[in-house]
Amino acid sequence: MSGSDSQSSNTSAPRANDVEKFEPLAPTRTHTKHLWKFKLRPSDDDEPQDWWFASTAIPLLAATTGPLANVMSIAALITSWRSDYDPAYPGQDAHSIGFDDPHWCIGLNAASLACGFIGNIFLLFNFTRRVRYIVALPMTIILWYFATGILMGITISMNKYVPPNRPDQTYSQGFWHAVIAAALYLVSSMMLMVNMQGYFFGHYPQHFELTDEQRNLILQTMMFFIWLAGGGGVFAKVCGWSYVDALYFCDVTILTVGFGDFHPPNDVGRGLVFPYSVGGIIILGLMVGSIRKFAQDLGHDNIIKNHVEKRRVNTIERSVTTTFELEQRQSQKRHKHHHNQAAPFMNTLKRVATRKARIVLLLEEKDRFTAMRTIQKSTSDFKKYYALSMSVIAFGLLWCVGAVGFWKAEAKSQGLSYFQALYFCYVSLLTIGYGDLSPTSNAGKPFFILWSLVAVPTMTILISDMGDTVIASFKRGTFTLADWTVLPKAGLYRAFVDKHPWLYHWLKKRAESKAEKERFERGFPTGPEDEDIDLRPAKTIEEIAAEAPSELDEHTLARKLAIAIRRTANDLKADTPRRYTYEEWVEYTRLIRFSRKSKQELEEEEEEEGLVEWDWIGLKSPMMAEQTESEWVLDRLCESLDRYMRKQQRVYGAGKR
Repeated sequence: MSGSDSQSSNTSAPRANDVEKFEPLAPTRTHTKHLWKFKLRPSDDDEPQDWWFASTAIPLLAATTGPLANVMSIAALITSWRSDYDPAYPGQDAHSIGFDDPHWCIGLNAASLACGFIGNIFLLFNFTRRVRYIVALPMTIILWYFATGILMGITISMNKYVPPNRPDQTYSQGFWHAVIAAALYLVSSMMLMVNMQGYFFGHYPQHFELTDEQRNLILQTMMFFIWLAGGGGVFAKVCGWSYVDALYFCDVTILTVGFGDFHPPNDVGRGLVFPYSVGGIIILGLMVGSIRKFAQDLGHDNIIKNHVEKRRVNTIERSVTTTFELEQRQSQKRHKHHHNQAAPFMNTLKRVATRKARIVLLLEEKDRFTAMRTIQKSTSDFKKYYALSMSVIAFGLLWCVGAVGFWKAEAKSQGLSYFQALYFCYVSLLTIGYGDLSPTSNAGKPFFILWSLVAVPTMTILISDMGDTVIASFKRGTFTLADWTVLPKAGLYRAFVDKHPWLYHWLKKRAESKAEKERFERGFPTGPEDEDIDLRPAKTIEEIAAEAPSELDEHTLARKLAIAIRRTANDLKADTPRRYTYEEWVEYTRLIRFSRKSKQELEEEEEEEGLVEWDWIGLKSPMMAEQTESEWVLDRLCESLDRYMRKQQRVYGAGKR
């Protein structure tokens, strides 16, 4: 190939997936430090990142559990940790009366809350990059470990030195709030240590890379827990409840469970329920939506893409397009040369293209196109049902494990069996809230707050995932039944015949036979009476292959280009992203690249390479792009139009001179 030909080839029209096509970047100077086995990367570098769960999911989980631990710690500080049973209601936690804790317990409890709150502030500053990662994250971990240690120390000390005198006394809700807060601080600190370990080993740079949705999730989480804790204080004052009971009431109100065991005793409290419930439900809905979006993005980036890549590579490894390639593949196996079989085989395809008729080449391309469409369909199904399966597993775990917790917590106060606990968890998850069973023990109410804040949003996400799979299938079945029975759809039978070529040919033969019979009977020619079955098939591969590029001048192609741009722009308005047929892709490819070559060059390229210039199951395939097919095609068509206009400007400008 000459130098001019090489240059022309390099300046060709955009090929498959230009958004993913890039040249290797020149080495950039970074300030990565190597200390023993540690690799400390700077804030921003061009190196690849892995450990996706540790780098993305763990910080957001910590940003969710941290404020919840603060709320639990506030409840533990405000409420006394021991209480006396009311003589009129012996053994009933709901009627127990708290008494003062030792001064050392209150002071250390306040210190623990301060450590947890300051650690949460450092984590927030870390997210906003107000404080460096290498400073803020260790401070958060250390402070939360301090909070954990203090709470564990005072709970163990109280249980050893000043425990409640059984059976007349018991631990109050405040004590169990402290236990839950200590556990949350501990789990959050350990998760953040995993994140820091990933940084020390060089898996990602020293910052949290957050999207707008993830920032919104952090903000919504903080707003939700502020709303929950603040509402507890307000209702405790207005309704005369303890803070922990008011916190429990706010939780069942926002989650719309409504057991009925707590309700406002006066009109002021009833009036406050109106704005408080609406605001809480809105914040909760926003938070659940952000969590679902985050889970979908996380699964798509790290699980769905891997699934697509595995299916694509497996398809390539099984595909053979030429006899030369088959012999080469067998020779490689015999000599055990482990080359990268995942790379596209377009070089081999191009070498033999000149020895094959164009119609054969197009059929091979269409086979690869169909294979990629099959991968796309299986991936779409996998994505939906993977999300549904994860939601079902989470639902099952929360249901069964939560039932164990309530079974143990309520065994003494209510004598709850495990089956009754399962029943209670089920009606709570579905927010039915009959009220026949509700947590009454001092351990059960704090556990319910923690469990419900995880379980009810999980149930909401499960219902949403069912809407994309089971419910969507039921709706499609209902609409299909209606289209064929009570509400027939216009053009339905025509479309059905069009999708089944064998039926079209059978009806066509039947119509021709009927017409021939009528000619014999009536003595004059006539056509089939039912014109609706005279369907016009789409443009075939044979017709496209027979259409020579020389038959289309530049002005005709330019008019087709303008029409294609308008049609593709209309496709972008559709509710469902449009997916084009192979024949449409061939036409679009011709319109994309005609403006960069002369008519002779275009004809030679189509004879040599075929009408499509990428491998459909390769990395450069438009189906592997992040854009929708309509967006991808529209971008390339507009670029082609721009090149054509500049070419015309040069031609007419030279003519005027």
